[in-house]
Amino acid sequence: MDAIDHKIILALKENGRRKASDISHEIHLSVSSVIERIRKLEASGVIQAYTIIMDDAKIGNDLTVLMEISLEHPRYTEHFVEYVRKNPHIVSCYYLTGEFDYMLKICCHSSRELEEIHREIKQQDGVRLTKTHYVLCTEKNSFSSMPDFPEEKLMTAKGAS
Repeated sequence: MDAIDHKIILALKENGRRKASDISHEIHLSVSSVIERIRKLEASGVIQAYTIIMDDAKIGNDLTVLMEISLEHPRYTEHFVEYVRKNPHIVSCYYLTGEFDYMLKICCHSSRELEEIHREIKQQDGVRLTKTHYVLCTEKNSFSSMPDFPEEKLMTAKGAS
């Protein structure tokens, strides 16, 4: 991945429906080259999917929580991860180091619904401990780990790896 790919990704990160011709004009590259680079980024797995970002409150998910989960033993991991992947209220799951094994981001309609989800999680085999944090407001939600830094930092980061 080079600085041009980085510019393309930043343009798509801003708006995944952006036309290749618009990106082409912005980064001074032919439309066919932009399309070819996007296809290569998709084929290599750098771009995994295109999606939408919704306002949770406007679709009825008034409550967002972060829940830390600690399992009794690693033998419960596979079952727990399978449960997480199937639960539509769990929108993110991170495997952690430290006191807790997982951090879940859960979106739901109400505290009553959260109570049901929490009870269901606690009933999963091997769940030893949970700790729940209510999200009061979201200050940043990037959905991507691609930093918005200038080209020279990209080149420095590439050289360091």
